[in-house]
Amino acid sequence: MLKLIFYAGLMSGCTAGLFGAGNPRNWSEPFPPHRIANNVYYVGTRGLSSYLITTPDGHILINSSLERSVPAIRTSVEKLGFKFSDIKILLVSHAHWDHNAGSALVKELTGAKYMVMTQDVAVTESGGRADFQYGNVESAHYRIAKVDRSLNDGDEVTLGGVTLTAHLTPGHTKGCTTWTMKAQDGGKTYDIVIVGSVNVNAGYKLVNNAAYPQIAADYERAFRTLKSLHCDISWRARRLLWHGAEGRCDEAGRTECVCRPGRI
Repeated sequence: MLKLIFYAGLMSGCTAGLFGAGNPRNWSEPFPPHRIANNVYYVGTRGLSSYLITTPDGHILINSSLERSVPAIRTSVEKLGFKFSDIKILLVSHAHWDHNAGSALVKELTGAKYMVMTQDVAVTESGGRADFQYGNVESAHYRIAKVDRSLNDGDEVTLGGVTLTAHLTPGHTKGCTTWTMKAQDGGKTYDIVIVGSVNVNAGYKLVNNAAYPQIAADYERAFRTLKSLHCDISWRARRLLWHGAEGRCDEAGRTECVCRPGRI
């Protein structure tokens, strides 16, 4: 069995000062949409990852990114031959505006059901104002989107015969979520891991944090969870940022896998 790892956010070092530095240009820069494995597709920009998982009964989108990212995501979905309106479920990696600010618009355009880890629901439904670190940072706020289903660690999301499992990997946010699923491709079975984030952003207090007292213990939990996910193959893409890491992908969107036995 092979395991693919995708990163839903940006690498540490890339996000550290972004909340005070405006939006990096590559967050809105288009990138060729392409198939990763079987029914899993990349539909994000060069700097912010979004994933489309297609099924016979409609599709699942992971990460709405910025609100202004939504038209680019829609264009990517349609370039792949799918209907944006067929998105039935919207998931996110965590409740930071660069990954979920477009959720209200996606819901309006598609009617998708929005599913968020319980610990991130309050932040999501406050438009970021309840965030332990960025609640008072106006530039980190976003349009409020109603959550349709609160998820707990280990919950499954199923559509059209495809099942994703939500793993709570907290610290970066209280409800940061890593998604896993299986996909068949080329006669092989792939365990796909879509990592939320384990970044420790600039300004985060890991000790004596009154707003998030258990933050250090939560990061430890996240690392334990990720360590338990065995890794056989890591996919990267040229000029595409899988969580900020440059990899290999040509302009036609063909990806190249790099074998890296071990764990995440």
